[in-house]
Amino acid sequence: MSSETAAPTSVSTHILDTSVGRPAEGVALTLAVRSGRDGDWHAHGASATDADGRCKDLPALPAGTTHVRLDFAVEGYFESRPRQQAEEQQDAPRVRDSGAFFPEVAITFAVNPGEHYHVPLLLNPFGYSVYRGS
Repeated sequence: MSSETAAPTSVSTHILDTSVGRPAEGVALTLAVRSGRDGDWHAHGASATDADGRCKDLPALPAGTTHVRLDFAVEGYFESRPRQQAEEQQDAPRVRDSGAFFPEVAITFAVNPGEHYHVPLLLNPFGYSVYRGS
């Protein structure tokens, strides 16, 4: 397959707030790309999660991209929802300085040309995990 007909390299993501067992709606995120391990990062897209916690509208990656960084602005999400709801469902401290221990989450990963990368973020006020989904 020539590079002109190769499938584009693409990224999608979704966020599940595991403290309440629901999708995290309205989380702003940015997408940055670089070519090579020592290359400079370049902004390539921005979006926010929908009512289902998904972000499906990120642009295809430019040719030559080897690394991607997703930056999730989660502090605003936690500040916008009632703290009591999560605190009633887990043994969490009653007083904290902000809506989240991690105000932002940055995920960096390597990519190969022509593949799709779905990167789910499992989030709660005091931790997170990510994985390559399908």
